[in-house]
Amino acid sequence: MLVAIRRAEDMAYWPLLVFVGLVVVLVALILVSSYLLGQRHQAVDRNLPYESGVAGQPFPPGGFPVEFYRMAVFFVVFDVEAVFIFAWAVSVREAGWAGFAEMMIFIGVLVAALVYLWRLGALDWRAGSRKGRA
Repeated sequence: MLVAIRRAEDMAYWPLLVFVGLVVVLVALILVSSYLLGQRHQAVDRNLPYESGVAGQPFPPGGFPVEFYRMAVFFVVFDVEAVFIFAWAVSVREAGWAGFAEMMIFIGVLVAALVYLWRLGALDWRAGSRKGRA
């Protein structure tokens, strides 16, 4: 009886292995056929960056200002928090009042961080306008 159960458990994985094997073969077939049938262009502009209909420009001398990177980091941080708030909004009924209180604390921390950054002058784009900057 124990041997029969073990064989049944071993046999449960063969459809998965067949599926993975078929996927690997299909991907290899698609890549090889694309390489063999694809066109090969050797134009001068082939490897130049081109985005949104505008030819790429070299970086400005000295790079981008720090304010650009700072604003990008702030955007990413506050955007990720927006994702958490949207996820909470989907499950607000299941979370109940405890979930509501936790989200209000979370939003309070976000607002406090935003007010701190605003008062610090970190959200100001003008160079030299932040307090204590020489």
